[in-house]
Amino acid sequence: MKHLPPKRRVKIGRLILVVFLPILLVVGVGLTISSFLHPKEEPKQLEPIDGLPLTLLDYGIAPLPDYDHDGVDDFREIVYGARIDAQNMVTYRSAYYAGGYPPDDEGVCTDLIWRALKQAGYSLKDLIDADIKARRWTAYDYIEFRDPNIDFRRVLNVKIFLDAHAVKLTNDIYDRDQWMPGDLVVFGDDFSHIAVISDIKNINGIPFIIHNSGQPKREEDRLEYGSKTQGITGHYRWILNP
Repeated sequence: MKHLPPKRRVKIGRLILVVFLPILLVVGVGLTISSFLHPKEEPKQLEPIDGLPLTLLDYGIAPLPDYDHDGVDDFREIVYGARIDAQNMVTYRSAYYAGGYPPDDEGVCTDLIWRALKQAGYSLKDLIDADIKARRWTAYDYIEFRDPNIDFRRVLNVKIFLDAHAVKLTNDIYDRDQWMPGDLVVFGDDFSHIAVISDIKNINGIPFIIHNSGQPKREEDRLEYGSKTQGITGHYRWILNP
C-alpha cells in the first residue's frame, strides 16, 4: 500500500475541515433553533400537597368542587386520602366494629374509600345512612335490618348510592379521556371490590388504581387486569347531585 506524503495528508485534512465543519455548524444551529421554537411541552402541574403533584386536567366543570373550602379541590384530596391509606399499608381485615369505623391500621376496600372521601371533608357513613333511610323500601329493599355500623362499608350499598347521587361514566377503560384522578370504580357482577383512580398512568395511558385487597402494593397498574378478570360494573365521578 502506498502512503501519502505528509504534505498531501495535511492538505486533505484541511479540506475535510473546510468542507464538513460548516455543515456540522449549520446542523447544530438548526437543531438549537428547532428546540427553541418547538420546546418539549411539560405537563402543567397543580401545586403539590405534601408531595402530591397532580397533572392539571379538564374535569369538564369549573370551578372544581372544594367541599371543605380548604383551597384544594375534592379530586386531589380524594387521591391524596386514598394514597395515605395505601402508604399506611392497612391490614386487610373484614370485621364488624362498634361505631362503624375500624382502627386506622385495619380495613377493607370500602374503608379506603371513606377515608379518601374524608380527606375532602365528606362523611360517607352519614351520606349512606341518610340515603338508606330515605330510600329504604325502594333502592335498598334487600337489606333485612339496617345497621349504620356496617351499611356504609358494603360495596353494593356504596354502588347504589353512587348510581343515584354521583356522575356515572363509561366502563370502557380504553376511553381514556373519561378516566380522571379521584374517580371511583366498582368491579365484579357481585360488586366485590371498589377502588380510587390514581393520577399515575401506565405507558398506554391507562390509569393506576389505589385500593386495598390485602395486596403488597396498594397503588398499582391493575385497572385493565380488573376489567378483564372481574369486569367493571361502575365508574363514577364524585360530583354529587344537589
